[in-house]
Amino acid sequence: MSTGKIAVQRLSDTIAHELERRILEGALKPGDRLQPERELAVELGVSRPSLREAIQKLVSKGLLHSRQGGGTWVTDRLDAGFTDPWGEMLRQHPNLQADLLEFRGMLESEAAALAARRATDADLARIGEAYAKVEALFAEGPSATVFEEQVKADLAFHQAIAEAAHNVMFGHLTASLFRVTHENIDLNLRHLRRLDNDWLELRDQHAAIWNAVKSRNPQAAQAAVRRHIAFVEESMLARAQHEERESRALRGRKPAGVT
Repeated sequence: MSTGKIAVQRLSDTIAHELERRILEGALKPGDRLQPERELAVELGVSRPSLREAIQKLVSKGLLHSRQGGGTWVTDRLDAGFTDPWGEMLRQHPNLQADLLEFRGMLESEAAALAARRATDADLARIGEAYAKVEALFAEGPSATVFEEQVKADLAFHQAIAEAAHNVMFGHLTASLFRVTHENIDLNLRHLRRLDNDWLELRDQHAAIWNAVKSRNPQAAQAAVRRHIAFVEESMLARAQHEERESRALRGRKPAGVT
């Protein structure tokens, strides 16, 4: 029989819910460190004991982890179930890469269209900063000295657009896909470094995506991403063919009888 009493939510549950929301929406990303306890308690307007209890709840869920004397960090628990098996599967079954790239094209093109519709001024500022970094690094050309930074900037630009779609699934799925395909993206860019015209084409594609999003043109944004993914697919095929030719050449140089 109901007593008619209304359950009162514990303050720590309310705090945990707020922190969980920030993780879901991408304001707190995997690898981010939470603000110092004192600062975060002031920001949220709560006591430190209640904040500690809330953090412990999220640690128990696997969304946060604490390091002795080193603060509290956001884990990749939301994405780990997706990324853990797929990274190894892609290495063992290269033919899956085309399927994953096709899925990435559908996901990113729709995310770009939504970003063109929904991006706030703050979103556009973040995307603009990400694009400026991409352009500055890629303007240095296919340089080995900045290559790793170019890869990171490229991924950060696409991720900023996905988050501007204001759909938590787009943000998390895109981040997961980039973790899975990071090795492949790295190899494709290494291949494109050898080809000046292709490197310039890549820069033009980034510019087209950014211009379409900031102009709030969903159709152009979608088309620009599809063009980019098609170009990546062509690059992936060209790289595979190049590696096969090199492999054949090496086999042809071996003395007779050597295996």
